[in-house]
Formats: sequence, C-alpha cells, structure tokens
Amino acid sequence: MLASLPHSVWEYWLPRLASVEMPLGSVLYEPGVALSHMYFPTTAIVSLFYVMENGASAEIAAVGHEGVVGVSLFMGGESTPSRAVVQSAGKGLRLKAQIMKDEFNRAGAVLHLFLRYTQALITQMAQTAVCNRHHTLDQQLCRWLLLSLDRLQADEIVVTQELIANMLGVRRKRNRGCP
Repeated sequence: MLASLPHSVWEYWLPRLASVEMPLGSVLYEPGVALSHMYFPTTAIVSLFYVMENGASAEIAAVGHEGVVGVSLFMGGESTPSRAVVQSAGKGLRLKAQIMKDEFNRAGAVLHLFLRYTQALITQMAQTAVCNRHHTLDQQLCRWLLLSLDRLQADEIVVTQELIANMLGVRRKRNRGCP
C-alpha cells in the first residue's frame, strides 16, 4: 500500500511514520473507541473482528503488508464497530490519523488509492461472510491458513488456539484429560 503512494506523499509521510512492534494478540483498537492512528503492517498480520453486543466476535477480514488498518478514519468515522488484533506478530508503521485525513481530503491520488483498497477490503469481507455461511469449520480454517501464508514472508504461522477460535467465531474446545 505504502509503495503505491505518490512520491511527494511518501516523502512527506516518511518522517511521520513511526515503526512499531506488533506482538501476537495485541489489540490496536477496540469497537467504539476513537481511532488516533492508522497502521500499515509490514511483516505482521492484523485480524479485524466484528464484535456483537454480547461480546461474541468473528473475524471479518485480515490485513497484511498489502493494506492498512483504520479504514473508518478516511471513510468519515472516528471509531469503528470492529476490533483489530495482531494475529501474526511482526512489525508495522503507524501514522497519526490527522496526517492521513489531511492528505485524503485533498482529493488526489491518496483518496483514489485508499478507496480502491477499501473496495478490496469490502470484497474480502463479503467472501468471508459467504465462506462462513457455506463452508465447514475445516474449510474456513484452511482458507484462513492460506490467506495468512499469502501475507507472511515465512512458511510458518505462530498462532494460539484461542485466536483461531475467535477468528472462526467458535468456542475453544478443551480436552477433559488435559490440565
């Protein structure tokens, strides 16, 4: 995503982008809380979860090096109904929301780039919804694993059973014989 920015925007943003560690399971934002930054994962993967009133959640999209976390900021909202959780540890870049909003409001190349990305994100969400409705849990897990591998620079995924259960929107089953 950042590589597609016009050179002048990249040069302006570069000193304003903060490099951040994204540890497994860290929460970048919660539903209903004002977003102060956008995140561009570089080696990490971030899951977007829709959170229901009863606290139940399911993954609706995943963002890796191809995208940005915090789309609602440039779509007119200050907060979002979703939760953003790092599903695969790594690094990313963080940009203050106002810097991005200022550039977006110029109605130039950044606006078009981010709107195209948003269209791709909505398509991913639609595919996830259809998959969740028509595929078995095993098929959903396989889809998630393949999408994760596409976004990683390695052939290994480090993830917890709890994160997989949350991503699939199911409760983690515990073995009775294990502590």
